[in-house]
Amino acid sequence: MQDILDLIRASARGLWNYRWWGFLATLAVGAVGTMVIMAIPNQYEASARVYVDTQSILKPLMTGLAVQPNADQQIAMVSRTLVSRPNVERVVRMADLDLGASSPAERDALVDRLMSSIRFASAGGTNLYTITYRADQPDRARKVVQSFLSIFVESNLGDNRRDNDQARKFIEDQIKAYELRLTESENALKDFKIRNLAAMPALGQDAVGRAGEIGGALSQARMELAQAEQARDELKKQLAIEPQTVATDDRGFAMGAGLATGPSGGTRAVRTEYDDRIDGLRKRIDELKLRYTDQHPDVVSTRRVLEQLEASRETERKAEVARQEAAAKAAPAAGARPPGTAVNPVYQQLRVSLAESEASVASARARVREYESRAASLHASAANAPKVEAEYKALTRDYEITKRSYEQLVSRRESVQLSEQMGAASGIGEFRVVDPPRAGQDPVFPNRAWLLSGLFLLSLAAGVATAFLRDQIRPTHFDLRSLRAATGLPVLGVVSMIVDSRARARARRGLLVFSGSAAAYLLGFGVMLAWAWLHQPIK
Repeated sequence: MQDILDLIRASARGLWNYRWWGFLATLAVGAVGTMVIMAIPNQYEASARVYVDTQSILKPLMTGLAVQPNADQQIAMVSRTLVSRPNVERVVRMADLDLGASSPAERDALVDRLMSSIRFASAGGTNLYTITYRADQPDRARKVVQSFLSIFVESNLGDNRRDNDQARKFIEDQIKAYELRLTESENALKDFKIRNLAAMPALGQDAVGRAGEIGGALSQARMELAQAEQARDELKKQLAIEPQTVATDDRGFAMGAGLATGPSGGTRAVRTEYDDRIDGLRKRIDELKLRYTDQHPDVVSTRRVLEQLEASRETERKAEVARQEAAAKAAPAAGARPPGTAVNPVYQQLRVSLAESEASVASARARVREYESRAASLHASAANAPKVEAEYKALTRDYEITKRSYEQLVSRRESVQLSEQMGAASGIGEFRVVDPPRAGQDPVFPNRAWLLSGLFLLSLAAGVATAFLRDQIRPTHFDLRSLRAATGLPVLGVVSMIVDSRARARARRGLLVFSGSAAAYLLGFGVMLAWAWLHQPIK
């Protein structure tokens, strides 16, 4: 411990012995450092706060990325996107920064410095960022930031308008193309339906199911035809054994009949054999029209039978009129005519029933022929049906896909127009200025208060280091122990130094001069620090 104290004491004496060397070094470092600090040009900062829709700007850049970038990476990407070289070159021209550049190389160097000097940082909010720039003049810094904002706003509006125009043009072209394709699909589907009109009602149904339906209907029609023919044959048998006429009395009335004829041969409530059949067929036609159209085979065949019966009735009426006229001429002028004959009403009723049965047979036979024709047509087209159905499905599918795409494009066009109207009404875009550019009147660099404080400590350290090194180069020993340790020789004795009055006076003057010099140095640094504090507070 004593050795350490002796070492500290010896070092302190050595420093004091070379105090003027240390003071000169302190003064030199302080003076040179002060001149350097005062020569550093002031830097003024201008800043503006903006809103940037990073999702809209970065969406093309982040397409296909599996991992989305974090906030710092997004800021860096936005900075590189907005602070691009073309934009910086425009800023250099707008802010007149290239007036001092006499060559393209100097202009490129100026652009590079400006790109590295612009700071783009997050302002603490969502999509809020701060643009800052430092220059040696406040107006120049503000002009640079304002130029950047102007370029960003103009490019944003221009890009939005250009993007909207391109999107609208693309959608319009697609709509025209799909409209043409839709028209072609409609025409192809229409032509297919016209070519395959007979097969259209059956499309979409199972071929086996259609064959079963037609076979069942054909069997039912054949069974009905057999029943109608059996009923007709039975009526024919009854009609064959029934007499056509019955005897009449002397007054001209049929005996045992419900009909009578007058003496002149005219009929009393006499009807032809076709009247009831015609009435029955007319009722049947009315019933058929309720279920079928006029072109249905049953309706057509029944109407044809009706026309034949009406023609036969007209012929029979004419014949009956002629017969009655001949009988009237041959009859005596007065008195009752002799007993004769009259038409058997039972026979007439059987004839009517037979006519109706014939009509039913004709109708059933027409249905059988129709179903047989359908079955034959289905059998003939069975091999081609899958191809026709596949072609129909393909045409229908193409038409539906084209129609759906066309409707989606029309809806997207409406969405684009609505988005443009909303953007124009609200003014919302990818880039908006929140706080306009503003430059402070106090320089932000250099911070001379901090620099002078550090320089003061550095100068003191330089003085102490200089005195210490000088003492190490030419050491002075003040006791026997340090001398013996330094030389390694035995010390025989010590001679005391006698200080006279002149030496004491000289030592006092030297102490006063050193103290005054040190005080002046401290005072000068204090004044410099006070000036720096007043003009630029320590932040």
